[in-house]
Amino acid sequence: MKNTSILCGALLLLAGACSPEMPVEIRQTDRIPTAERNVNYASNREPLMPQQFIKLPAGSIKPGGWLLTQLQLQKDGLNGHLGEISAWLQKEDNAWLKSGGKWGWEEVPYWLRGYAGLSYLFEDKNMLDEAKIWIEAILNSQREDGNFGPYTEVNGSQDFWPNMIALWILQSYYEYTGDKRVVDFMTRYFHFQLAVPDEHFLKSYWENSRGGDNLWSVVWLYNRTGDRKLLELAEKIHRNTANWCKATELPNWHNVNVAQGCREPATYYLFAGDKKMLEASYNVQSLIRRAFGQVPGGMFGADENARIGFFDPRQGTETCGFAEQMASDEIMLLITGDPYWAENCEDIAFNSYPAAFMPDYKSLRYITAPNMVMSDSENHKPGIDNAGPFLAMNPFSSRCCQHNHGFAWPYYAEHLILATPDNGAAAVLFNTCDARIRVADGKEIVIRETTDYPFDTRIGFVMEMKDDGVNFPFYIRIPKWTRNATVKVNGQDMDEDLQAGKYLCIDREWKNGDRVEVDFPMEVSVRTWQVNKNSVSVDYGPLTLSLRITEKYVEKNSAETAIWDSQWQQGADASRWPSYEIYPESPWNYALQVGSVKLKERRKLQPGRNPFTQSDVPLVFEAQGRQVPDWKIDEYKLCGVLPYEDVAKSDTCETLELIPMGAARLRISAFPTCE
Repeated sequence: MKNTSILCGALLLLAGACSPEMPVEIRQTDRIPTAERNVNYASNREPLMPQQFIKLPAGSIKPGGWLLTQLQLQKDGLNGHLGEISAWLQKEDNAWLKSGGKWGWEEVPYWLRGYAGLSYLFEDKNMLDEAKIWIEAILNSQREDGNFGPYTEVNGSQDFWPNMIALWILQSYYEYTGDKRVVDFMTRYFHFQLAVPDEHFLKSYWENSRGGDNLWSVVWLYNRTGDRKLLELAEKIHRNTANWCKATELPNWHNVNVAQGCREPATYYLFAGDKKMLEASYNVQSLIRRAFGQVPGGMFGADENARIGFFDPRQGTETCGFAEQMASDEIMLLITGDPYWAENCEDIAFNSYPAAFMPDYKSLRYITAPNMVMSDSENHKPGIDNAGPFLAMNPFSSRCCQHNHGFAWPYYAEHLILATPDNGAAAVLFNTCDARIRVADGKEIVIRETTDYPFDTRIGFVMEMKDDGVNFPFYIRIPKWTRNATVKVNGQDMDEDLQAGKYLCIDREWKNGDRVEVDFPMEVSVRTWQVNKNSVSVDYGPLTLSLRITEKYVEKNSAETAIWDSQWQQGADASRWPSYEIYPESPWNYALQVGSVKLKERRKLQPGRNPFTQSDVPLVFEAQGRQVPDWKIDEYKLCGVLPYEDVAKSDTCETLELIPMGAARLRISAFPTCE
């Protein structure tokens, strides 16, 4: 096995934990072995390159802990009720429900992707029934030639973009229900796409940028049918998609396009086997972050479009961009096995994404930035590259994010536990959950994971199975930021030097009730952003910290502050869905004394409470800092760009509180420094 070290000799017998008949092999590896092909789940078949991880079917993982709280808030909030208030989702005259309807582009599939995913996690009958109305309409919309859905024409050619999202919905529906109509439907549709002339295929802006979404669905179907025509379609999609393979430029600098487009070359690598394709995806990820991503939170400053000179941490990202980048990280993780993608997904999930919402998930803002000290409904263009009330917490934010935000958490939940090519299991993203998975020669087990991660360092796993004596490897990602990590099997310490950034593999015969406990110690660390005037951000494990700013919430009438391209259903009660502006009621313009940050308070995570709020965040830190009088709100009514290092600072050193960045809707997360 490449880059694998056997840390306990070939076999280690656990005294008191297992008998001599139950050898335990402990090893660490950079990547998951791919010499075998998983016999339990559809995975890459020849000639596709092998994949490192296999996602379990939708509905296999039932999350708990704080993630379940986020999902419940989403279910009770905007995503769970958007069908009642958004004009784009009204059933009357909807083009996704009947031919020739008025309302029909990306909005329905955007919303349904998250809503249906929620319904599978909760197994809520009302939600399942509602989702099925739309899914049945999609299936029934297929025409004789194989095409389906509303027909949208751009410059004489069909816009295939909305159908790409719908395909993802059908894939999850098939995984949850086993409805064979989906496979036949997708086969007919892809044969139709193969017959479309190149000059009319993926030529408009959005579909051209996002052809990789179409390509990922081809991977999914090929692994279930082996239809060789799909190999031809894959090449056609790649050659007609925007070129994300250039070394020093991108096809465009729209933040969501970049977040999605980065995965296209790596997806095509599965077909072509050309490592340059794989390297191109890494290059897109790196290029945008070198130029505009010298900030904490896992993303990059693009507002809507990245612009020369606008790379300060006060530039933000669309909420769509957070959700799509998390999806790209998850796909790249399946393809490459590189722990980097899990780390980046966590960075966004813990530090950027939660702060884009009101704590009750009933409204969101279009743009969220690492340094953001006002969240109002004014027009801040050209400080941000959008003209409109894009910073307010509004149930009618720009209609893309309004409908698309809901799939981030359900998809994240689906990637907590993954299958491996060698018929094992892997814990790669960490959260309390029950994962039903088939291992070895088809034996079904349940892995019960319990943790308050990332607010605690400890993670426990219990194996539950009907048949004792099931041999399979269990992999656990060791985060790159941890030091002196430990692992116990059935209470027995494994006295091993666990290496950060690798996978720990425990390969043994497992019995019902076997326990694995890992501890990933967290410590305070500092990153310096040289491009942004040597500002610093402070991390605690996977969490980035922000200044605790007293937040004043001002309720607004959503009917008056709605963004221009969102629309209410007739009769919807705007008073039930208010907007909020957020203003600072404490100073925010501080330089941070590097090295002064220490943990002040650690509270137990409260069940059912949202830890991504100032009131319920379990961790509070203390630091020293000095005010920077000339660092103020600028002419665009935004947080001013970071001051230069030699700017005048107060003579008075003050004690500051820092909290995890995801709990701070107003925040300073990249600081100037002081002595």
